[in-house]
Amino acid sequence: MDVRLDGKIALITGGSRGLGFAMARKFAQSGADVAIVARRADVLEKSRATLAAETGRKVWAQACDVGNRAQLEAMFAALIRDMGRVDILVNNAGDSRAAPFETVTDEEWITDFDIKLFSAIRLARLALPGMKQRRWGRIINVLNIGSKAPRAAGAPTHITRAAGLALTKVLAGDGAPHNVLVNALMTGAIITDQLERRWKKEKPSLTLEQYAAERGKPIPLGRLGTAEEYANVACFLASDAASYVTGTALNIDGGASPVV
Repeated sequence: MDVRLDGKIALITGGSRGLGFAMARKFAQSGADVAIVARRADVLEKSRATLAAETGRKVWAQACDVGNRAQLEAMFAALIRDMGRVDILVNNAGDSRAAPFETVTDEEWITDFDIKLFSAIRLARLALPGMKQRRWGRIINVLNIGSKAPRAAGAPTHITRAAGLALTKVLAGDGAPHNVLVNALMTGAIITDQLERRWKKEKPSLTLEQYAAERGKPIPLGRLGTAEEYANVACFLASDAASYVTGTALNIDGGASPVV
């Protein structure tokens, strides 16, 4: 099956590195023009230049704190001015934050909800009218497997992402009559820059490869996933090959989740 995104324009938040960058690369390789958004302008520009050189596609980039409503709305207005529309929206901003419940402050709760949930709400609100008018759209919410099976010391991320799961289902119902498909990706243990940061903090005595192998042992498939594997699934959901898939939450976790 040849999964293509020719002629589509995709907006990916958190697109300068990790899963966001991998999805942007795969989308561009599949024929889409892409817009990537992240907070660090220097990292973002390097990623933009790399994607454009590798794929030959148009790559738009703007530094933005998606947790800040004014910045997010200004970014979206600039994107529409420069690119014309958004066909595919990937809400990917935010890293994993997990701590014992009593230790999480009000400020940390608010920040997590702003970045992970309200950014998705606001971007969907901005992108949906055009998608509905054109009768074609895709929204992918990047969540994690803790959304379905939250564990102790999983605050605030598991709670924020669980709200994103409900948002996905609501948006899927609203978008379906207009051929706007909305799905979620439930992220398991994937090799990204977040893993490298954890390695340096937790077990710097090991090599990164040794640390990744150790982390992968409890997973049924016996290894961690790659960002490329993750991007392949996102590209499928964004394409016409997945034209009858909406309102789903797909685990990409090597079988780690205790629930389907």
